[in-house]
Amino acid sequence: MKTQISWSDFEKIDIRVGTILEAKPFEKAKNPSYQLWIDFGELGILKSSAQITHLYECEDLIGKQIMAVVNFPEKQIANFMSQCLVLGIVGTEKEVVLIEPERKVTNGFRIG
Repeated sequence: MKTQISWSDFEKIDIRVGTILEAKPFEKAKNPSYQLWIDFGELGILKSSAQITHLYECEDLIGKQIMAVVNFPEKQIANFMSQCLVLGIVGTEKEVVLIEPERKVTNGFRIG
């Protein structure tokens, strides 16, 4: 287990639901990745680089709702600015299973 955090620490994390609009292979990334464009409703469309190539194909990601942290600073990965962190469960072989809502909800809704 990692170090315990306080409730106020947890409240600083802004996790929102978004729908993937576009996904394409990220050729310039060091590790196999996709470039994603995700609609977060009132927050707009944010970009992310995600190492999810083991279990997902680009065409299967379009329209999928996912969870992401939207209040990290932007991070440059090669020639791409990642604006949010897509959340997933990392398996033993480093494969990532995306975390998604159990049913469709409005883009931009927050984990609370």
